[in-house]
Amino acid sequence: MSRATQQADLGVWGLGVMGANLALNVADHGFTVALWNRTADKTDALLAANRGKPLLGCRAPQDFVAALEPPRRILLMVPAGAPVDESVATLAPLLTGGDILIDGGNSHFMDTRRREAALREKHLAFVGCGISGGEEGARHGPSLMPGGDAPSWARLAPILQAIAARGSGGQPCVAHIGPDGAGHFVKMVHNGIEYGLMQLIAEAYDLLRRGLSLSAPDIGDVFEAWNRGPLESFLVDLAARVLHVRDRKTGRPLVDLVLDAAKQKGTGRWTVQAALTLSVPVPTIAAAVDARTLSSDRAERQAAAGRFPAPPPALPGPAADNVDAWIDAIHDALHASVLCAWAQGLQMVTAANAPYGWAIDPAELARIWTGGCIIRARLLDEVREAARGPERMPNLVLDPRFAGRVQECTPRWRNVVAVAAQHGIPAPALSASLAWFDTLRSAELPTNLTQAQRDAFGAHTFVRRDAPDAGPVHADWTPGAES
Repeated sequence: MSRATQQADLGVWGLGVMGANLALNVADHGFTVALWNRTADKTDALLAANRGKPLLGCRAPQDFVAALEPPRRILLMVPAGAPVDESVATLAPLLTGGDILIDGGNSHFMDTRRREAALREKHLAFVGCGISGGEEGARHGPSLMPGGDAPSWARLAPILQAIAARGSGGQPCVAHIGPDGAGHFVKMVHNGIEYGLMQLIAEAYDLLRRGLSLSAPDIGDVFEAWNRGPLESFLVDLAARVLHVRDRKTGRPLVDLVLDAAKQKGTGRWTVQAALTLSVPVPTIAAAVDARTLSSDRAERQAAAGRFPAPPPALPGPAADNVDAWIDAIHDALHASVLCAWAQGLQMVTAANAPYGWAIDPAELARIWTGGCIIRARLLDEVREAARGPERMPNLVLDPRFAGRVQECTPRWRNVVAVAAQHGIPAPALSASLAWFDTLRSAELPTNLTQAQRDAFGAHTFVRRDAPDAGPVHADWTPGAES
């Protein structure tokens, strides 16, 4: 098709796996899509494999911009960082006032704020849009988290609502998150929660494998059963499916042949860094990030394993009478810890609103995460109810919908963490979640000593508990002195 016969509703700049699948998703919903890629072969291959679809291939950036109906909507699907800035620098001089650039990658939200402010001065709109769902979601329905200004959302809504997954109640899993970097901030927190959930599931798997000596397919059966209860989620279901796959070459469970060195792209680390800036503790997510980092240095771990032998096995073998009781205990430890991961992530979202001038609605996040995205789970309908209640609790685990569940799980949660520690099975995220919960539920903490020491060595002052309204005071901590 030529520009004379038809102009495109959306341009997709970058045709990697995600870009190509999103372009096809948009085209399947009746919109014409202009395509551009740094190397033309990907454009040609996509067009050749999808003849008859409303796709326009473009060779040069100028042709790509000319193929779009003004005001233009351009989706950038390039790696985060310098490639986004390079793409903006190429396209911006070719655009006119009112055109919209949408960054669909996992960019840092502060970069998105910077780009949005710079392009606003040129009367161009910039939207940071979080996209979750992987290759399958991009093709058939992702969860979408667009930021940017309200007029941009109004222009993008018809396309984004059409291509989004359908979640709870059949509604499209997309909402306007807020101005400037709000969309990418929420996607970052989404990924941080994802890190935490994946690590918790991996630790449950390890306890079942090393602790109970269950095979990968047997653990897959356990996860399948768990996925029919309160732990029902995409990630638990995915773990069950992965554990049942056998290697064609050896016949062994394929997961047993996967090297135990996890990779990361940075969003989990960014979540922890942003949480520190916001003074929100996220120990479950931090433990997950640390676990991936530790796993990557396999040579050092192998050396340490030879130097420090593991204690005897912790739990009974699969033939023991009480194996079902241990499976139930591990389930409860996972269940309680999953709620902690969600609570920590949602606290971050709430805490970010004031300093960044946003008004992100946690209830809307829970709604748009019920379909399409990697962290979709049964509990999100209840999270949504908790988040939009008349008295929003400061912490998810304090909400009546979840507090009773956590309390019920706590005895077996403690037992699992203790036994794992006694017998050398690392459970950093399960342990960090329990420590966070115990700190949260402690009316008294030993930080009175911490604050006393700070005042003693640096005159940082403290507040007397017998005179809390008197304000900060300083004392002479010399032994024998009167304060």
